[in-house]
Amino acid sequence: MSRLSNSSHSSLSSLAESSAPFSPDTAYSPPTSPSVETFGLAEYYPLDDGKVYVMVIGGLGYIGSHTTLELLKEGYNVIVIDDLSNCFENVLDRIRLLAADHCRSNGIFLPSLRFHELDYKSPAMHRLFATYNARRSIISGVIHFAAFKSVSESIDNPLAYYKNNVGGLVDLLMTVQQNGIKNFVFSSSATVYGSKANEGKPLREQDLVHFDEVTTDEEGNQSVRPNGTLGLTSPYGRTKYFSEAILADMARADPTMRITALRYFNPVGCHPSGLLREDPRQKPTNLFPVIASVIKGSKSTLEIFGSDWETRDGTAVRDFIHVVDLARGHVAALAATNSQSSRTSAFETYNLGTGNGMSVAEVVESFEKASNIKVPAVRAPRRKGDVGSCIAATESAEKNLGFTTARGVDECCRDTWKALNMPIADYC
Repeated sequence: MSRLSNSSHSSLSSLAESSAPFSPDTAYSPPTSPSVETFGLAEYYPLDDGKVYVMVIGGLGYIGSHTTLELLKEGYNVIVIDDLSNCFENVLDRIRLLAADHCRSNGIFLPSLRFHELDYKSPAMHRLFATYNARRSIISGVIHFAAFKSVSESIDNPLAYYKNNVGGLVDLLMTVQQNGIKNFVFSSSATVYGSKANEGKPLREQDLVHFDEVTTDEEGNQSVRPNGTLGLTSPYGRTKYFSEAILADMARADPTMRITALRYFNPVGCHPSGLLREDPRQKPTNLFPVIASVIKGSKSTLEIFGSDWETRDGTAVRDFIHVVDLARGHVAALAATNSQSSRTSAFETYNLGTGNGMSVAEVVESFEKASNIKVPAVRAPRRKGDVGSCIAATESAEKNLGFTTARGVDECCRDTWKALNMPIADYC
């Protein structure tokens, strides 16, 4: 994908600047990367900023970009950190455009959006925090999306996954702690449930706890729920499990922390405008971008991995959640970390899913209905690391975060099809 042309960039900028009312600092960040010492703050941002920000690490990726937009729509000032290793910088322009349109339509101020092209594992992160602190800016919370996320890739290259997902998290948490930040939202995964997913029941947060818990049944009998999980199927899943364990240990050592781990199920779809979508730099492995590759002709057939699972049609069943709903779940989790009354512990976990399962074959059928195009597909052997079924129990997120989903798979398919039909000049 190419970067925005000068004319396209000007049209986006013009629309953003014409939206009202605005705060004074809604202009675009300079296109060149800032120096590691000042990060461009000295020249472009006020010396006495005094604003409160949420830092979104990996904020231009698929889920991160949608979450950044939802945060801006809710009035949060946002600092985005992304090394652009699996996304494109023009996503930033699209976030600004959509946020500006929302604010103009609702007659509200556009919050500040800062971007720094930076590897979150870099020592420069320490200087970035120091620079914001020097300008009296407050980073009130961090949302972390910068983990590698391919199950199959993690099997082939496990050390890269442990280095980035686990080692990088530890360094980040030390920086967060040194800067007195208490609110931390972590992008976890349903893979942490391991072989529990194959039991065919909705997965509950209590199916994986990180410390033994004493439970009481309806008859008053007590028992101990042991910590840990069984049957993790990939290095990726283990990195998420280890990361959660690290966060739980950190919260136990410092009860003033407010850490939330969100266990996603299967994010799909895109923003209804089509301007934000799943468009990785690297080879796609998730279902929707692979279907898109087939429809666009860059891939001849869709491989459906596994046709002998114990499901209604033999293909794997997943809990597919619209990415906009998932992004809203992060905003709800962040709001909960800021609310003392809603917290019962320093570390909490929540499933983000719909509570309903659809098979891969059913999703393909839905995409064919949305596009009116037959998707050529072949049944292939199971992939390493896959499970047959994975569905969320959603009661805890509904009760404690006030989170429910509003969109189904049909909407996911329609939104994705709309994005695929956008003129290339509008998207690239």
